[in-house]
Amino acid sequence: MKMMYAATPEQEHYMQYLLNYFYTDVFPYYFDDEQIRQFEEWGILSLDHEHVAYNGTMKEAFQIISALQSLITVIEHIGEHGDLEQYEWLFVRNQKILARHGIAFPFHAKQFTCRRLWPCSVYAPPASQWVI
Repeated sequence: MKMMYAATPEQEHYMQYLLNYFYTDVFPYYFDDEQIRQFEEWGILSLDHEHVAYNGTMKEAFQIISALQSLITVIEHIGEHGDLEQYEWLFVRNQKILARHGIAFPFHAKQFTCRRLWPCSVYAPPASQWVI
């Protein structure tokens, strides 16, 4: 008999937060709205897709959270500094971790080298809460 620990609700919420972070704070700097809309339709970075092998265990949650955090850090660093060669192995490693759990992230590190300074996107969070 093998004992499995279930992921906590906080971990589940944090995973959803990180997945949403990609759509609101990462993708708008590199892709236009139509491409991002297609990513949603294709189930990229979605836990609700039929091929997801996430069973809700604590170990899987930690692996997914760590992979997402690492990818965010690498992408933001590549976008700002352009150190593609130095961190591409880390990008691919975490991409494989997500793929092992059935979470699609079909990008290349090269796609994140040219970061837009001011994204104009419906996905990007507003700069303020005031409506003019």
